[in-house]
Amino acid sequence: MNASSQWQDLMPRILSAVVMMAVGAVAIWFGGWLFRLTVCAVGGLMVWEAARMFNASRPRADGILATSTLVMSQLLPAFFIFPLIIAASVITSGRVSRDKYMFFMSYVWITVACIGIMMLRDIGGFNWFFWCICVVIATDVAGYFAGRLLGGPKFWPAVSPKKTWSGTAAGWIASAVIGWVLAPVLGVGSTLIMASVLVSFASQMGDIAESAIKRRTGVKDSSDLIPGHGGVLDRFDGLMGGALAALIILIAQLTMATG
Repeated sequence: MNASSQWQDLMPRILSAVVMMAVGAVAIWFGGWLFRLTVCAVGGLMVWEAARMFNASRPRADGILATSTLVMSQLLPAFFIFPLIIAASVITSGRVSRDKYMFFMSYVWITVACIGIMMLRDIGGFNWFFWCICVVIATDVAGYFAGRLLGGPKFWPAVSPKKTWSGTAAGWIASAVIGWVLAPVLGVGSTLIMASVLVSFASQMGDIAESAIKRRTGVKDSSDLIPGHGGVLDRFDGLMGGALAALIILIAQLTMATG
């Protein structure tokens, strides 16, 4: 691979990232239903992409059902949320022509992760969600540049042939720096450094999980909606994993603080 082809997607990635950050920043800052509806819409797009990858007969309907399920999850009592997700997953899985179990698990993963993202913003407020976003972005950016500049042994070649140990380690280091910088803001001390590394690892595992799905379905990107990034699922897979880990850490922190 020559130098020009190695970096040919950098400018589209940067421009797309700027647009996404601008839109996301508004939703994250205001929170509330603006943020929830944004996440619900993004979740629907991710399910639409997954349904297309698994050759579903009605991917658009599947995406709309996912968005509706996520909206309902914010209106119904907590007791009804998981049965609602399972029911929607079963309905949607019945319309795919291959790997029904994997698609079922993908649907559950996407919807549960989206609910976790909304809970993290609601419970932790802007500061905790900002920390999570910074860790995920730092992990992705550091991994992208370190992996391409340093290369080296692959992290998990059977699932994600492009991921390297150098990029993975760079993501952990970058996330630790984010934890060190933001620890005074969140008031949790140096423990945020290790927490940031854990969130970084969870973000990478979210990326790996989506890579496994793409490898199984034989596609390069989940879609072409975002120039330089592929699809919505390609862009938010890391955030889904990272946000769930951050939510668990936040709940543990609150439990210890009140216990």
